[in-house]
Amino acid sequence: MADNLLSTSNVQVVVEKIYVKDLSLENPGSPQSFKLKEPPQIELGIRTRAEQIEPDIYECVMTVTVTATASERTIFLVEVAQAGIFTIHGATPESLQPVLAMHCPAMLFPYARHQIAIAVMTAGYPPVHLSPINFEALYAEQLAQGAGAPAPAPAAV
Repeated sequence: MADNLLSTSNVQVVVEKIYVKDLSLENPGSPQSFKLKEPPQIELGIRTRAEQIEPDIYECVMTVTVTATASERTIFLVEVAQAGIFTIHGATPESLQPVLAMHCPAMLFPYARHQIAIAVMTAGYPPVHLSPINFEALYAEQLAQGAGAPAPAPAAV
């Protein structure tokens, strides 16, 4: 596994475009939720996927979902599909997957984090500031589990 993570050092990744593919905001708790005395519980979910769109060119999409609940009721739900187009040179089949699973999502995350904060503020709440995520650790955990699906992200906010 460590060789797999380190073999990406000769790979060149060029960001061609970063964009929002989808953005959704639900605010079913309003206006009553604006009067809550207790802070809501925040749940974070992250999914990533990547696909080749041309030789050496890939689209990576990270979907971040933030759900705020209080007393088992949804206060708000924000979901952003933050996407990027990346040209990847010098990747072997063994090194391509770590690049798409770790490096590309790490580049997309600050943009998704910003979109979440702005959407939550637009809904009338204080912004949710997501903590940084260690995508290398998540990828290593995914490899250790041997699962096809990405490991769930920690719910730190």
